[in-house]
Amino acid sequence: MTIDCPTPNHEDEVVLLGHGAGGLLTAELLNRLVLPALGGAPGPLEDAATLPGRPELVMSTDGFVVSPLFFPGGDIGALAVHGTVNDLAMRGAWPLALSVSLIVEEGLPLAELRAVMESLGKAAEDAGVPVVTGDTKVVGRGAVDRLFITTTGIGQRHASLSPSAASARPGDAVLLSGPIGLHGTTVLSTREGLGFDSDIASDSQPLHRLVRALVPLGGAVHVLRDPTRGGLAASLNEIARDSSVAVEIDERAIPVPGAVSSACDLLGLDPLVVANEGCLVAFVDAAAAEETLAALRSLPEGAQAARIGAVLPEGPQGRVTLRTLVGARRIVDMPLGEQLPRIC
Repeated sequence: MTIDCPTPNHEDEVVLLGHGAGGLLTAELLNRLVLPALGGAPGPLEDAATLPGRPELVMSTDGFVVSPLFFPGGDIGALAVHGTVNDLAMRGAWPLALSVSLIVEEGLPLAELRAVMESLGKAAEDAGVPVVTGDTKVVGRGAVDRLFITTTGIGQRHASLSPSAASARPGDAVLLSGPIGLHGTTVLSTREGLGFDSDIASDSQPLHRLVRALVPLGGAVHVLRDPTRGGLAASLNEIARDSSVAVEIDERAIPVPGAVSSACDLLGLDPLVVANEGCLVAFVDAAAAEETLAALRSLPEGAQAARIGAVLPEGPQGRVTLRTLVGARRIVDMPLGEQLPRIC
């Protein structure tokens, strides 16, 4: 006697917070629902895409729903500019223009909206990118949480740079431009009143000038990625998967501020999965590693740049491992879902 198992029915499933966290649940949502409806992905999912027929132009869009709106080191307005500028930069592009869309909850104090918009305008001015168009909607109380911002950016790619998440190669050096974990722990501490925000501040900042410093290295720069949602762990896993390589990083070499380490220990978090908004990870030809570090360290944004690992000459494709402080090795998995809700 045989028993036929029914085909699983996913129609009764619902969207979870974890579907927006940049980990395995996000990938599942994209692969099962979003991408099939749009004709599928033409290649690896990058931070930004080149325009069809215009490979010198790059486009990115991002939504920002951070709670609270203001936090040490930044706010939702500046974050919206930095996030989109950085996504363009990770494809080797200089930002040309931004659009801004606001969804505002009825009842938001005008003073808070004014503060956000002034911060957004200053961040755009400081980055040297104009806001050229936008849209504003006001919705009823409870329809959104205070204020959501969507920014879209257009950039022009530096001719010598063509970084891609699928371009890591065996032997590459893995570099990090600065310390990790600052943004996520700052936002969490501010939202929950944990007190860590007195010792730390978000690292939110634009990285396009840092990328411009890498232009002389040209083709030696294989991959650029800013480890936002899902942190460094998610970014490294995405690169290892898309490039079909094995990556190993050294725990001793990863810059984790003491306050971030303390907060993560208390909260049971791994700094590798905490979001960042002002650092990048780069995979570069090993022969160019020291020159790349010097270029990164030549600017304030990359003053604490470090070499944290390498692409192994062989090993399980798509796997990321961590050499721990005691010399053991453990697998760094792709985060499943949301550990720190509403951090960007």
